[in-house]
Amino acid sequence: MDTWRIPYELWLRIAPLIPPPEKKHRFGGGRPRVADYQVMNGIFFVLRTGCQWKALDATGICSGSTAHARFQEWRRVGLFERLWVLGLQEYDATKGIDWEWLAMDGATTKAPLAGTKKVAQTRPIGANAASNAACSPRPRECLSASPLPGPTATT
Repeated sequence: MDTWRIPYELWLRIAPLIPPPEKKHRFGGGRPRVADYQVMNGIFFVLRTGCQWKALDATGICSGSTAHARFQEWRRVGLFERLWVLGLQEYDATKGIDWEWLAMDGATTKAPLAGTKKVAQTRPIGANAASNAACSPRPRECLSASPLPGPTATT
């Protein structure tokens, strides 16, 4: 599992960006907070492998629920966006980003599901349509074979 851990040199650069915890335990006690390094390893493991958060429990890195809660906490405060920006800035400083060859693409509309798919016709429902044999969608000859029981002597 050591190949999945964040290198310590990288962690020394990430750690100062992590904000203090959002809240304390509501009763003042509780379990000790899991180390940020351990949780970040769990988050990166999930992001790299695509596994479910609860599958993280089997790795021994940290609890999946702890990693997911901390991921949500850090996402709210913009930690991952700052990491992304710093990574881009460092890459630009060392290798250089050729901005002329970059393109941005995005779609903000709903894609059609099946092109020109026909929409199923629905029977209009009128305000005075009574539920009787005359309004039944089945042909009259099929009504006698209905699985519903007919009137009884008590009705």
